[in-house]
Amino acid sequence: MTGSDSELANRNYTVKIGDYLSRGWDIFKEFAWAFVLFTLLLAVIGFMLSLLPAPIGSNAEGQGGLANAIVSPVLGAGFYIVALGIMKGRSYSFSDFFQGFQNFLPIFLVSLVGSLITALGLVLLLIPGIYIGVCYLFGMCFVIEKRLDFWDALEASRKIVTREWFSMFGFVLVLVLLNVGGALLCGLGLLVTIPWSACAVAAAFEDIVGLNQSDTIADSSI
Repeated sequence: MTGSDSELANRNYTVKIGDYLSRGWDIFKEFAWAFVLFTLLLAVIGFMLSLLPAPIGSNAEGQGGLANAIVSPVLGAGFYIVALGIMKGRSYSFSDFFQGFQNFLPIFLVSLVGSLITALGLVLLLIPGIYIGVCYLFGMCFVIEKRLDFWDALEASRKIVTREWFSMFGFVLVLVLLNVGGALLCGLGLLVTIPWSACAVAAAFEDIVGLNQSDTIADSSI
């Protein structure tokens, strides 16, 4: 185990769910119109990609779709890219939501591999799948902010989350319930709750792991 790995594995922290939601809301409000518009755009893009012939698009049952599986994680990373940038006080624009394509492979792989391992855990036994899913909460943030490759990002997330897993599970559960509430509002609430949730995760990452002082979005690696 390297020194940085040991530090992550042994770091003590307190999960502050209310603070993360409040901080996330403040981040969301900084660029609210853009977060909402980008969420709507993701839904439109997802729908359009699903219309493509299978297996690129969805099959007759509305399942699958290679195009969505490839594009959605990289687009979804835009929430974290913008939120992390806002927290560091840098200037931002709507185009920043698409910066994930500049670091496509690690972003795509951290989502793909994390999802596959979580799904395998759910298939074999529900509890391991839930455990792994929560452990990988910060995987995307580690790729974007700390420039780790996909496996190191997943492992770093697992090590830090494991320290306070039950509290982090409570945080994830609150986010799930928040989005369920958004879905109940004719689905329109999701335009707010989805980006708010991402901002709250970024706020938790800031508190527990910390952010780089450099402008990572402007860096050539992101």
